[in-house]
Amino acid sequence: MKSDSLRSNSERRVRSTRGRTSSVKGDAERLDEILKRFAKLNPHPKCELYYETPFQLLVAVVLSAQATDVSVNKAMREPFTRGLDARGILQLGVDGFLAMIRSIGLAPTKAKNVLALSRIVVDQYAGGIPRTREDLEALPGVGRKTANVILGEIYREPTLAVDTHVFRVGARLGWHKQKTPEAAERELLARIDAKHLPNAHHWLILHGRYVCKAQNPQCHACIVSDLCPSFAKEKLGKA
Repeated sequence: MKSDSLRSNSERRVRSTRGRTSSVKGDAERLDEILKRFAKLNPHPKCELYYETPFQLLVAVVLSAQATDVSVNKAMREPFTRGLDARGILQLGVDGFLAMIRSIGLAPTKAKNVLALSRIVVDQYAGGIPRTREDLEALPGVGRKTANVILGEIYREPTLAVDTHVFRVGARLGWHKQKTPEAAERELLARIDAKHLPNAHHWLILHGRYVCKAQNPQCHACIVSDLCPSFAKEKLGKA
């Protein structure tokens, strides 16, 4: 499984750095070195939501709000593989689509939003998806974070969608001290070199999901612990 692969790769890399003292001094150098390590570990990061078309990714991201990627993939992998598109969702209707996503959190509201955005996509975009942030955020159920995912994953724009993982990891690494995702996004984008975007979005999510967890972070398996101010503070506290 992908999570097992990420863990094993991380553990191999952390063994190679354990015991070393980083020569990186400045904050900008430290940030860049962290992202370079993530890039070496996972040079071509991918979204863990299953999709085969841009429209399917849009639907998957809308469904993933306050839900796990695993639950979305479980419900949508089969219909997406069969080619479910906006017109197919409109044919299902709210009740038909709701039956398909019942296991996903907030399903009734999400079903209504997906039907509404499917109608707009068919009527205004011939079944495709919008290209601009403004047009994406005009769709029902699509906020800034969802728009950022689409702009980065589909259009490869230098964006950074700040979900709970990105917010947490960025704070622990000392890259932001903000209280809201949007404020954190602005600070992170000001700090992260565009050459690392949009891949940094995936690196931070995956690191937060499998290593730098909210509870019991796996610092022993972290390839950047020698550069992490939170880890340094923890060691100092135990000294």
